[in-house]
Formats: sequence, C-alpha cells, structure tokens
Amino acid sequence: MSDVTERFAEIVGRANLLADEEIPEDYAHDEALTAAPRMPAFVARPKTAQEVAALLVAAGEHGVPVTARGSATGLSGAARPLPGGLVISFERMNAVLEVDTENHVAVVQPGVTLADLDEATAAAGLRYTVYPGELSATVGGNVGTNAGGMRAVKYGVTRHNVVGLEAVLPTGEIIRTGGRITKVSSGYDLTQLIIGSEGGLALVTEVTVRLYPRLPYGATVLAPFTTADEVLKAVTKVIAAGLTPHILEYIDDRTLGAITGHLNLDLGIGDAVRDAAAAYLMVALESRDGDRLHGDVEELAGLLLGLGALDAYVLDGAAAERLVEAREKSFWAAKAIGVDDIIDVVVPRAAMPEFLRRTEELVRSRGAAVAGCGHAGDGNVHLALFCPDPGKRRTLLTEIFSLGMELGGAISGEHGIGQTRSEYFLELEDPAKIALMRRIKGAFDPAGILNPGLLNPGVLNPGVSTDAEV
Repeated sequence: MSDVTERFAEIVGRANLLADEEIPEDYAHDEALTAAPRMPAFVARPKTAQEVAALLVAAGEHGVPVTARGSATGLSGAARPLPGGLVISFERMNAVLEVDTENHVAVVQPGVTLADLDEATAAAGLRYTVYPGELSATVGGNVGTNAGGMRAVKYGVTRHNVVGLEAVLPTGEIIRTGGRITKVSSGYDLTQLIIGSEGGLALVTEVTVRLYPRLPYGATVLAPFTTADEVLKAVTKVIAAGLTPHILEYIDDRTLGAITGHLNLDLGIGDAVRDAAAAYLMVALESRDGDRLHGDVEELAGLLLGLGALDAYVLDGAAAERLVEAREKSFWAAKAIGVDDIIDVVVPRAAMPEFLRRTEELVRSRGAAVAGCGHAGDGNVHLALFCPDPGKRRTLLTEIFSLGMELGGAISGEHGIGQTRSEYFLELEDPAKIALMRRIKGAFDPAGILNPGLLNPGVLNPGVSTDAEV
C-alpha cells in the first residue's frame, strides 16, 4: 500500500491525505441508522477537478474503490466507504464561484454548504430553493441524492434546480454538461443522468444551480384534523385553490409532539384540540405583497376550517420559523427517542391516504410502531419505524416498499438507495431496469471503482471486496 499512498500524496499533497490510523472515525459513516461504520484506507482532500481526475486514474490503476463525501448528512449509507477504499472528501472545494444576477444562477463547488450558499445569494435578493432539512449539507450531496425537502411542492427537487455540471469520469476525463441555459435538446441529458447517481457514475466538481427571487412576505398556517385522511384530502383542495404554497406538510400527532418537544416549542395549541387531533397540515405561503399575502392567509384558513380542521393557527414569524426548523430536524428528534429506521417512500399524492392506512395495518400486524410526516404536496412520506428485531424489520420494510410500488410509487423519494436500501431495490425493482442501470454504470465506470456497493457489487466490480452487508 505504500506505493498507493505515495501516489495519492503526490496528487493532493501529504497534508491533504489521511491514511490508516490517521483517519478520524467520522469519515467511516454518514447518518444512516442501520449502516455500521467502515474505515477506509485513505481520505484525500483535493482542491481542483484536475486533482480529482488524477486520484480517480490512480485508484483505477490500483483497484481501489472510491466513495465521494460532502458533509455526510445522508440517510442511506451512500457515503459509507469500503474497507481498503479511498474517500474523496470535497471539504476543500467549497467556494461559491459566482452569483450571476442576470441569468439567476450560481456556480459553486460541490463542498459548498447550503448555509453558505444561502448567505452568498441573500445579498443579491436571490436564493437556492432546495432545503432537504440540514443546512450543513453540501450542494454536491444534493446532486448525488437528488435531494428534495419541504419546498419541493413549489420549486421542485435538485434535478429541477441544477442546470449544469462539471464532472470527472473514473477514466480521468473532465466533462461539462448543461450550462446557464433553461432548456436543451442536443443529445442525451447527462446532467440529469448524473444527478441522483449517488457518486456511482462520476464525481461532480462544479454545479450551476438555478436561483429564485426572495419574496419578502411569508406566513405559516397550522391546521389540526381528527384523522389523517382529512389532512390528505385537504391537500388537494389547497393546491386546487391556486394558493401556491411553498410548504405543504403532513405531520401526525406523535411526530409533532416529538419535534416540538425536541426544540421545546410551544405552538399555543390547547389541550382539547391537541387531544382530539390525529394529524396536522402545515401550509406556508409567500408573496411579494403584504396585503395580498394577508388575503391569501384568510382564504386558506377559511378553506381549511370548511374542510373539517379543528382550528387554523396563523403562526407569528418566530413560531413559524421554529416550527419549520423543527420539522426539518425531525430526523434528529426521531433519533433522540430511539427510532430503528427512517424511510422515505414516495407515492402519487392521491394515494397517500391509502398508503398510510395500509402501512399502519402492516406495522400493527408485526407488533411494531410507526410515526410519520411528509411532503404532502408531492406524495413523499417520511416514516419513523420502531421495530428493534432486524429480521422482523426487514420483512416489514419489504412489505412497506412493495406497497409503495404497488400504488405507483418508489422506495425512496429523496434519501436515495445507498447501501441501506440496495437489497430491497434489487429485489423489488424491474430486472430489465436494473440490467440497463448496470450497463450505464459500466459505460461510465468500466473498472467499477465508484461506490461499487450500490448495485450488485459482484457484477459491477468483481475484483474489489465490498463488504456489502445491509
């Protein structure tokens, strides 16, 4: 391994290469609950795309598997390295290169955090609208998992907000896809192919993201309902009313209790309403005009009350901000109370009531428990599963994922497949689609060095040991 160490050190400098015992434990995992940490042999911290390219060429020549890493806030194990492998950490490639106010785009390196990008765009009255719930997450991580978040109901997910990439292929070639343009009909859309590939096709070294104006006025309404079905039926009515919410969230009573308790947040909900409520709808509106916003809020509150809401709480700015923060950090609240797994099945919006009802039946039949919330506007259901027995939990997850797919959905809406969901994906997905994905993987990565544990590692990279337990 000394030859490999020397080669990597020549590329990034010895100060930017960690090897063996020098590597902190933090590089061994992401935030996936069910993926045990695994120490890599190397961590390299490149500064340029050219250094990334040289690292990939060297890794390919020596048969070293490569895992890309941003802030490692992902929940699917996609940033968990392989034993004997190389982690390419983008922590030094963290510059906002340009905020282009004429084309409403920003050009950033992959290690830029969402917090840093938000600060850089605020001065121009613009913003990047993908907020997956953790502002320490990086733009490169967003690209890898096609991250979404609560604002996707209005602004879409990462693939709707990335217009161009610079990416390094495992062969060392550096390519550019897309650009500062809003549409293109010239050949295959490689930008969209790379987005969501979890570092398995190419490593992104520059991202051009779409920006939107920051609207100065906003309001949040929280409406409790006696049943989850009422909440989800109200979602369709709110969207049909043309109010264009930028947040439209379903939160069950257990989850709301956990997240408000986690932040010690008092929303002013009386005991009688809290005892009667089974679920809540959180709706956030924004506008460039304060009077228009006030009228929209009044219309929204009347609509919700007419649909059976027990009340409609118009939260003040501080309470609304803290509730949104609490919802975005629901993972940490669930983790604090001992959740065994977090899943993010997505189904057609109209299928959410049936999915939640049948999931509850499945969970009860297995003697487990579940609490949930989700992006009601786009059908993305986040469930906290309490089922400590691994065998029983695997059976239950298979049943829940199968149900979601039966209803026209998918295993993951935004966390990705990673290593924690790969066995379910391979078992339940169409074999023809899996075979096509493998051929695409082979075209991008003929040596199979990029994150080889994501799709049947024995086929993609037979020469590398992946220790790919799930």
